[in-house]
Amino acid sequence: MKVTGYRIRYAKHYLFVEIETDEGITGLGEAGNWTFLKPTAEAIREMCDYMIGKDPSRIEDWNQNFYRAQYFRGSVVMSAISAIDIALWDIKGKKLGVPVYELLGGRTRDKVRCYTSPMQTVEGNGALEKSYLELKNMGFTAAKIFVNGPVSSPDGTGEFYASRIESELEKVATVRNAVGKDFDLVLEVHRGMNKAEAIAFGRAVEQYRPMVLEDPVAPDNYETMAEVASKVAVPIASGERFISLREFEMLMRTNAVSYVRPDVCAIGGITTARKVAALAEAHDVLVIPHNPLGPVSSAACLQLCACIPNLGIQELPGFCLNGKEDRMVDRPVSFHDGFLTIPDGPGIGLSLSREAEELYPAVCRGGMAAKRACDGSVKDW
Repeated sequence: MKVTGYRIRYAKHYLFVEIETDEGITGLGEAGNWTFLKPTAEAIREMCDYMIGKDPSRIEDWNQNFYRAQYFRGSVVMSAISAIDIALWDIKGKKLGVPVYELLGGRTRDKVRCYTSPMQTVEGNGALEKSYLELKNMGFTAAKIFVNGPVSSPDGTGEFYASRIESELEKVATVRNAVGKDFDLVLEVHRGMNKAEAIAFGRAVEQYRPMVLEDPVAPDNYETMAEVASKVAVPIASGERFISLREFEMLMRTNAVSYVRPDVCAIGGITTARKVAALAEAHDVLVIPHNPLGPVSSAACLQLCACIPNLGIQELPGFCLNGKEDRMVDRPVSFHDGFLTIPDGPGIGLSLSREAEELYPAVCRGGMAAKRACDGSVKDW
């Protein structure tokens, strides 16, 4: 089998690549760097041009080649490698007529528990209660709560130490009281607290039994994250913006996390994400794959979730709830009673719709304007 061509496709705020072969098999992948889609697309083009006429089945070799051939690495390069890696696994699975997880050791579970990640901020306790009860009524048994501070506060309301902690605690208490105890909460700080705030909030929120405290501080300093972890009883998760296996190793070596969050579309594809999961298993750490993207990302995550022994839970983005993205692919991800169905189709189990671009016109997500504090200083994102 040889690579004969490729096609780069944009739909909504997603970037996909389809890699074509001389046997009529096409592999589908998705890139994770949603802020820099155009540079990532150019990187994909250069890599795919190099692959023309060559064998796509040597997935590990291609992954290593593109990773080690570059003098400079970064999120653009790694997202391009990730998209191509997923597409190559899709090709191999289709060639052999089996799902990708069968090539990675077979299934370790029958279904995958998931939590939803609402992408809209809801103000007011009444509206907050209603929104999470709706999620529970949809069948979810877990959901994310953003506790990363006010959207904007020109006068500093909600940004000061005491009000910041109290307002986030009130938010968590409101949701807990609404959904009851048989429902897990994933608290997304989104790197929005300093060390002192993270420790104070983490200790105070323990009473509501959250399952996860995600990125309480920026993950750049492993020792800081480890110090927060040592002083807070809520399990910490991090790693969603990592682009190297070694970053995960350093994070776990310092005992900074109970969960790691590899992004299949950013870390180096299914190949590297599987290595992260194995490394986490050796450290007695669970895996919560990061999934803020489109249906191809969800499908690739499910291939990983299906075959690893140390899965914590899977993220399902709010973009796709209520079938909003079902027409983008031929076989949408299936959700029922808090679980995602593990697909049984060959490869990653789906294909991009011919009308994807028309049905979901490309839009920009993110931008160059940083989030700022009330005094005008830049805040972490």
